[in-house]
Amino acid sequence: MSSDTLWPSLSWPRCPREYLQVVFTRRLREGIRRGRIKCSVRIWIRPHVKVGGRYRMDEGQIVVESITPIRLSDITHDLARESGFSDVKDLLQTAKHGPGENIYLIRFRYLPAGAWAVPVKDGAAVPARRRR
Repeated sequence: MSSDTLWPSLSWPRCPREYLQVVFTRRLREGIRRGRIKCSVRIWIRPHVKVGGRYRMDEGQIVVESITPIRLSDITHDLARESGFSDVKDLLQTAKHGPGENIYLIRFRYLPAGAWAVPVKDGAAVPARRRR
């Protein structure tokens, strides 16, 4: 798979969970790591990630916070910029690379290596699960 391919490189159910990863085009990765990019528009046949799922990206993890089906008309200039692209045309050229026709807005956060997750369970922070 090319390093400039969008995410994910998943193979269900054969791929062990610790090897699931998210692949973003190279030019977006720094913005994701710095927390400037927190969403992605994907055109898929069906969702390839799940809410709450953790997927490797570089040395850290992407944690999916929401998956929302949207229409093509929902993709605005502001959404393209929020996703790290210069405009809607730039976003769509990258997102439309396979046979999918369903459009999803994926919101996520990036956890650097060794970071703690912040979900709250009975008022206490819960650490991110470590891979062995």
